[in-house]
Amino acid sequence: MLMTFLLTVLLSIDGKDVFVRRCSGCHAPDMNKEGPKLRGVYGRKAASAAGFAYSDALKKAAITWDDHTLDRWLTDPEEMVPDTDMAFHLSNEEERKAVLTYLKTLDNR
Repeated sequence: MLMTFLLTVLLSIDGKDVFVRRCSGCHAPDMNKEGPKLRGVYGRKAASAAGFAYSDALKKAAITWDDHTLDRWLTDPEEMVPDTDMAFHLSNEEERKAVLTYLKTLDNR
């Protein structure tokens, strides 16, 4: 149990580092930037963060963010939702897993 907790913490630290290096130019946990704020993204419907102007394509997509949908999204947003505004993708699977682990720590306090 303690080992699992420590591993989770270490992965979260790596994920935060990857997030800062690769994602923070457009996203932040608690404020909309070029992309929407990401605190509480797990379980949230796509295109539903208050105050952000989403693409029509993402507004029409019936997506709820979870491990599977976020992994697909980060792999290739345009393939998942054609005509979306997000062009960036994270092709490295380990980086995606680390970012997803970090995003899980950003609950809705």
